[in-house]
Amino acid sequence: MKVVVMRHGDAVLGADDDAARALTSLGREQSRAMALWLQQQMPHLDRVLVSPYLRAQQTWQTIRDLFGEVRVDVLDELVPHGHAGPVADYLRALEGEVENLLVISHLPLVGYLVADLCPVQTPPMFVTSAMVAVELQDGQGQLLWQQAPHLLKK
Repeated sequence: MKVVVMRHGDAVLGADDDAARALTSLGREQSRAMALWLQQQMPHLDRVLVSPYLRAQQTWQTIRDLFGEVRVDVLDELVPHGHAGPVADYLRALEGEVENLLVISHLPLVGYLVADLCPVQTPPMFVTSAMVAVELQDGQGQLLWQQAPHLLKK
């Protein structure tokens, strides 16, 4: 199973509640650019797992038209200070059922999740809208690639 872990797009700094922080126009633009790039690598998604926080939801809303009909699940565990272990276990349980999966979440969880899936991997850095792909086989992950908006060819 291929798992792409994505950090949400750039979001406003000030909000009364962290869960209510919205994407900026830059966040929408960079998320869209990354999704267009991802579409070339992985044209089909079987499942999308998204944080319940507004900025992650808006990231998915910004890119969903590129991937057609796909099952989307909101997981309460995909919040910034969620625990990587239970999320990684959930992903491992999907192995064999799902071929291509996108996870949209937050720092620091995204880095810890990749490290949990790929135990020999140092948690990667994630700028906003960045993605890391992991090949998950028999519960063990191998990092395939990492991409970020500033690395895309213009």
